[in-house]
Amino acid sequence: MKTLLTFLFLFTINANIFYADVYICDSKGAKKYHLTKDCRGLSNCKNEIIKKSKADAQKLGLTLCGWED
Repeated sequence: MKTLLTFLFLFTINANIFYADVYICDSKGAKKYHLTKDCRGLSNCKNEIIKKSKADAQKLGLTLCGWED
C-alpha cells in the first residue's frame, strides 16, 4: 500500500509539472516560456504577457527561460 501511495504521489507531482501554466511574451520573436509572470526574462516584453499550458508552449517550440533553469 505504501508503494502505491508513493507512486501516486510522484505521478501527481510530475503531471502537475507537465500541465502547469507558464507565461510567454505574446510576440512573433518569443522563444522562451517562463514559470512566473515576474520572471526577469520577461522584463523586455513589449507586448502582452499571456498564460498558456506548458504543453502548449512546448508545442510552439518554446523552451524554458535560462533565468529559471
